[in-house]
Amino acid sequence: MRKGSLTPDRDRQIEEHELQETGISPDTERFKRNKNVGQYQREEEEEDGEEQEESVEGIFESREVPSWKNQLTIRAFVVSFALSILFSFIVMKLNLTTGIIPSLNVSAGLLGFFFVKTWTKMLHKSGLLKQPFTRQENTVIQTCVVASSGIAFSGGFGTYLFAMSHRIADQSGDVARGVKDPSLGWMIAFLFVVSFLGLFSVVPLRKIMIIDFKLPYPSGTATAHLINSFHTPQGAKLAKKQVRVLGKFFSFSFFWGFFQWFFTAGENCGFNSFPTFGLRAYQYKFYFDFSATYVGVGMICPYIINISLLLGGILSWGLMWPLIETRKGDWFPSNVDSSSMNGLQAYKVFIAVAMILGDGLYNFCKVLYRTLSGLVSQIRGKADSRTSLAHEEDPPASPLTPKISYDDQRRTRFFLKDQIPSWFAIGGYVVISAVSTAILPHMFSQLRWYYIIVIYVFAPILAFCNAYGAGLTDWSLASTYGKLAIFTIGAWAGSDHGGLLAGLAACGVMMNIVSTASDLTQDFKTGYLTLSSPRAMFVSQMIGTAMGCLVSPCVFLLFYKAFDDLGLPNSEYPAPFATVYRSMAKLGVEGVSSLPRDCLVLCYSFFAVAGLINLIKDGLGNRWGRFVPLPMAMAIPFFLGPYFAIDMCVGSLILFVWERLDAPKAEAFATAVASGLICGDGIWTLPSSVLAIAGVKPPICMKFLSGATNHRVDKFLQGSS
Repeated sequence: MRKGSLTPDRDRQIEEHELQETGISPDTERFKRNKNVGQYQREEEEEDGEEQEESVEGIFESREVPSWKNQLTIRAFVVSFALSILFSFIVMKLNLTTGIIPSLNVSAGLLGFFFVKTWTKMLHKSGLLKQPFTRQENTVIQTCVVASSGIAFSGGFGTYLFAMSHRIADQSGDVARGVKDPSLGWMIAFLFVVSFLGLFSVVPLRKIMIIDFKLPYPSGTATAHLINSFHTPQGAKLAKKQVRVLGKFFSFSFFWGFFQWFFTAGENCGFNSFPTFGLRAYQYKFYFDFSATYVGVGMICPYIINISLLLGGILSWGLMWPLIETRKGDWFPSNVDSSSMNGLQAYKVFIAVAMILGDGLYNFCKVLYRTLSGLVSQIRGKADSRTSLAHEEDPPASPLTPKISYDDQRRTRFFLKDQIPSWFAIGGYVVISAVSTAILPHMFSQLRWYYIIVIYVFAPILAFCNAYGAGLTDWSLASTYGKLAIFTIGAWAGSDHGGLLAGLAACGVMMNIVSTASDLTQDFKTGYLTLSSPRAMFVSQMIGTAMGCLVSPCVFLLFYKAFDDLGLPNSEYPAPFATVYRSMAKLGVEGVSSLPRDCLVLCYSFFAVAGLINLIKDGLGNRWGRFVPLPMAMAIPFFLGPYFAIDMCVGSLILFVWERLDAPKAEAFATAVASGLICGDGIWTLPSSVLAIAGVKPPICMKFLSGATNHRVDKFLQGSS
């Protein structure tokens, strides 16, 4: 008997009703369960004289689909926990440097396949293997790992959460408006009370999203096809080759990071401060810093993102900031520090904020319009089909009527098999909301209980919009909804009642809800295409989220304790978005009166430019619009510099040349090479952090000086000797 069901007969009736709604006859299903489905379908197709593409599920029809409980194995969660630590380090490093985080779903699926396949192979040889490794278990691992590492992003360690700290407040010059320094206890508690709500908010809509609306969810679909291919004989061979390539570049990246460490004994030392284009260009952040991580990210990110980053860096650090510097003493005081928000830093931060907000607002409106229009068309289509069926019990077959394929029929049946009761989802949302409303005001006294209730009333609607929009565009707008909460709650609380911290905390609540909601629906799509039980997907997502709530704060605190300059503008980990989020919160409660001269005019201009660029991009269509840069990507180097964009463009160049020389190999192994570069450099962060905490210093400082400076240094050293 299924959970949440009264009787087996009632359970069967529900399933039959839902199958009928999707256009699948239950009788046909029973026939296909007891017959050779592949042969039956082939005979039908031969009679129709139609050529059909190869059935994916036909390949797997001889393999039994395990029950949802058997898809959740101990070995899957052991591997998931190990990989979640690795991926949390990678995401945390990217969070605290550029804030650009590529999709790691493919890497998670590939590494999960490798580890469990190795495990089962060893057990098989020893005669102890009790359960073979299935694509459903592979999907569970991928879901758990991505859910866990996703908390490293939505947890705000590089954005709203770190923005509350004393270190970021010092840079913004608004310590008096409230600070809350990171500590393990309250960070874990905060994440546990806000990270699960998004999961419960979209569970009742899973059938509508995946089956009725047939949303594509490109990332989830791509991951499912990858996992399906791994578990065919040909795919398993390719996966082994990909893992070997990943291992080689993982080792290279790790030892390259280890080698670089020896030359970083002081500030601005080492290969990451190499003045590739000269010392003058280096002053304006134009250099290649030999980062394997950024090169790997550049190989994964689309070309247009990397080009947009480079264009933004040239526009800001190559043109705008040198020109604005000449207005020192006129537009802003000449005696302020370079990192002061009363000087040039204010232009860097707030112009970038204006572009980000302009781009976010445009995409929010676009996705909202597509969401509403899609919903209206879906509802009208369903109403029209019901009306036609009411007038004609057995409508004649039409060549225009799409035939439901065997793959879709089988996937729909298994997707509807394990119900997650709506009462469970709604009850879970209400209970967690009540607990959260009671606890959060004790963590943040500025965040009143009625602010939280308002957020929780609107959050399911916004979570649905984000999940639907991500299904159409593969674009999650979690950070945009978070910024909306910053301005709304910050302005409501006001400057005199801790509006700055209230806005940042509200941002965290909203971001976690809408982010996990889109992640879960993405995983439901992957599960649908791999015949993984939705119940297993939900449990895996819950366990992965719990792992992330424990692992991510520990990883962040390791960075925070190991690097004393974490969050400072010119450090190895500048955490640029933390300053941006605090500046947004400050702007929300103070208004624009504190900005330097003409900064507001430039902000308005770039806000409009961001919307105009998006409008042109959409107006040109896919053929030419793909060459138009992305304002969001252009804005990132405004306050960070273009050095990482140069690294990423090198990654794009490597991929471009590789595709021209050997396209099939590039398609097969590029992701493995990129993942190896990112993972190796990311895992080196763990031993380097431990060395920093232990007080072990690198032995050498490799620094580059101009000829005149070097002459003075030599003269000083000769005089002192």
